[in-house]
Amino acid sequence: MKHGTFFSIWRSKGLARQIVTAVVVLAVAIMLMVLLGSYAFYSTMFIFFPTAMSAPDSWLPSPVEWGWILVTTLIGLSIALWVAVRLSRRILTPLNSVATSLRRVAQGDLSARAAAERQPLDEAWQLINDFNAMAERLERVQQERIFWNAAIAHELRTPVTILRGRLQGLSDGVFQPEPALFSSLLAQVEGLGRLIEDLRIVGLAESGHLRVQLQETDLQADIMTVLKACEPALQEKGFRLLLETGVQRSRCDPVRIRQALLALLENVLQHASPGPLRISTRSLAGMHSLCVEDSGPGIAASDAQMIFDAFHRGARAGDAQQKGSGLGLAVVRAIASAHHGTADCRASELGGACFEVRWPH
Repeated sequence: MKHGTFFSIWRSKGLARQIVTAVVVLAVAIMLMVLLGSYAFYSTMFIFFPTAMSAPDSWLPSPVEWGWILVTTLIGLSIALWVAVRLSRRILTPLNSVATSLRRVAQGDLSARAAAERQPLDEAWQLINDFNAMAERLERVQQERIFWNAAIAHELRTPVTILRGRLQGLSDGVFQPEPALFSSLLAQVEGLGRLIEDLRIVGLAESGHLRVQLQETDLQADIMTVLKACEPALQEKGFRLLLETGVQRSRCDPVRIRQALLALLENVLQHASPGPLRISTRSLAGMHSLCVEDSGPGIAASDAQMIFDAFHRGARAGDAQQKGSGLGLAVVRAIASAHHGTADCRASELGGACFEVRWPH
C-alpha cells in the first residue's frame, strides 16, 4: 500500500479507517499479550518451577510450555473473534436492513425504510440515508401518479359527459340542430383542447423536455394582444385594467409568454374579486418580470408556493363556484422554468395577490 493511500484512509472517518484501526489494534494487542505474557510466564517458571521447564538442549517445549502456548492461542483467537464480531455487526446490520427493505420495495412495498439499532459507520449510515431518500421519492412519485390519474379523469369527465349527452340528444331528436347548440359543443371541444394542451405542457416540464424558442420580441405588443382578447370578459366581470409597461423589448418565447399571461388572466377571472387589475413589466438585476396584481381576496402564505402545483386550487378549492382545471398556474411555472426563470406569488399592494413571472434578459 502506498504511504499516501494509507494516510488518506487514516485521515478519513469511515469504514476503511474503522477496518484499518481494528486490524492494527488487534495485532498490537495480541503482540503485547504474547510478549508481556511470555516475560511474566518464564519469569515465574524460572523462579518457582525451574524443573518444569524443558531441558536446555531440547528443542521441544515442556508440557507446561505447551499449555502456555495453547492458552495464549485461545486468548488471541478470542480477542480476534470479539473484534471481528463487533466490527461485522456494525457493518452488516445496516447492510442487511437495506437489503431487506430493498426486497420489500422490489415487491411493491414503497413504505419500506432501512434502519439501524445503533449508530452505524459513516458509509453504512450514508447508504441508509440514500436508500430511505430513494424509497421516499419513489413513494411520493407513486402517490403523485395516482393523484394525477384521478385528477385528469375528473377534469376530462365533465366536458366528455356534456358532449356525449348533447350529441346523444341530437341523435335521438331531443335537441334540434341549432347554431346555439353547435356553439356550446364547440366551446366544450375548445375547453378539452386547452386542457389537453395544459397537460402536455406540464408533462413536458416535469420530464425536462419543454423547449422554448427565444427571440427578440416586442413584449408590450404581446401583452396588448392578450389584453385585447381578454378585455371584454374582464370588464364584464367588473375588473378595471391598469397597465404599467417598463419593458418594451425582451428576449423570450413570445408564444409561451402570451400563454402564461393568458393563464394568469384566466386565474383572475375565476378566483379574484372585481376591482383594479394591474399588469406591469419591469427590469431589475438582470431579470425581466411580468406581474399580474388583483385587489382580493388574496392567497394565504401557506398556499403561496403550492398554488403553482398542478390541480391545486388553494383554500377555496371546495367552493362550488370555483372553476378551472387547476393547471393554469402550473403552466405558468412550467413556462417560467423553461425560460430559466421563476414564478412567484406574494401579497399585492392592491390588497390581493401578485403573480410574478421572471426570466433572464
